[in-house]
Amino acid sequence: MIDTPDPRRKGAASKSDGADLEEARLRQQAIGVKLRHLFDEVVNEPVPDEFLEILRRADERKSGGDSSQGGGA
Repeated sequence: MIDTPDPRRKGAASKSDGADLEEARLRQQAIGVKLRHLFDEVVNEPVPDEFLEILRRADERKSGGDSSQGGGA
């Protein structure tokens, strides 16, 4: 991303730019905190029983344990 100067700004750009950078840094930090919180919530959710059953059947097929399930996948 290219940072282009704003033609509306005149003079004391360094002080304003510093405040803009600090605001952007704080915004990114807040986004990071929210994303970590959301990720932790998802990780701690229980696995649905239907999905566990699919995994069990896949393991049985891989080990050759259950050939009565049929189906041609």
